[in-house]
Amino acid sequence: MASDGGLVVSFGEMLIDFVPTVSGVSLAEAPGFLKAAGGAPANVAIAVARLGGKAAFLGKLGEDEFGRMLAAILRENGVDDGGIRFDDGARTALAFVTLRDDGEREFMFYRNPSADMLLRPDELDVDLIKKAKIFHYGSISLISEPCRSAHMRAMDVAKAANALLSYDINLRLPLWSSPEEAKTWIMSIWDRADIIKVSDVEFEFLTGDSTMSDETAMSLYHPNLKLLLLTLGDQGCKYYTKNFHGAVGSISVKPVDTTGAGDAFVGALLCKIVDDQSVLQDEKRLREILRFSNICGAITTTKKGAIPSLPKEPEVLALLKGAKEC
Repeated sequence: MASDGGLVVSFGEMLIDFVPTVSGVSLAEAPGFLKAAGGAPANVAIAVARLGGKAAFLGKLGEDEFGRMLAAILRENGVDDGGIRFDDGARTALAFVTLRDDGEREFMFYRNPSADMLLRPDELDVDLIKKAKIFHYGSISLISEPCRSAHMRAMDVAKAANALLSYDINLRLPLWSSPEEAKTWIMSIWDRADIIKVSDVEFEFLTGDSTMSDETAMSLYHPNLKLLLLTLGDQGCKYYTKNFHGAVGSISVKPVDTTGAGDAFVGALLCKIVDDQSVLQDEKRLREILRFSNICGAITTTKKGAIPSLPKEPEVLALLKGAKEC
């Protein structure tokens, strides 16, 4: 882990993804599965560390072999795991992931409840949160108590310590009791975030607009927001600030598994802005960072599993040098 530089603290779930050994089949038809560490906030923390940044993960795992394995994976990847708590009464969450032929995914979750849902506010490592320059989170931790209250408390502590709040929606509708409840809770903390990232699918879910229009995107903007990002898969991303907006392309790759692509994108962005947030007001520099982040996301789709495919900087720079936008 980098010894200097600002700390990115990522809060939320970490779990085991079981990915079919072959693509394009249902879970029932899959001949076997590969075990892979997953969970968007954990992926983001590792993405930051993989690129040379300083990262910590905050969440709860089961006091079981999978939980200990996940904590070890964080440490092996240079992520501070001091904020992890272990629950001896609940298991580490599992997700079975169906890979379509185009690398896109469908999920089936086992968490009734899983340990990540049981993190309490009094279990938070408050000192770790106070050290964060960026505090990153998603919406899965808002689904149920007590984790929802822990999430709210962690945001309060981070904001009071002047951290930049980064919010990646990471919508997983099957985990919510209804789409309406998902939208209500996702929007309940919308105005707290400094940076918000939504995918094209999440954008349509929140706005009803499948055209991804700039006008609709600006309806999601709030007065304290510094950057709104709309990711468009292999088409790159759109960006919106108070003073400018635009689009940045990606590169063309053959996708194998899109798991973790958005997390690689977010991790790259946070790693690049944590020590110089003035780039959020400088369109030229921001576009360069978003181009870098898009390529990180693209690289991640070329291998199975999120964490094994998260790139290191030399790999990204080599592609960046010879790449043409798609």
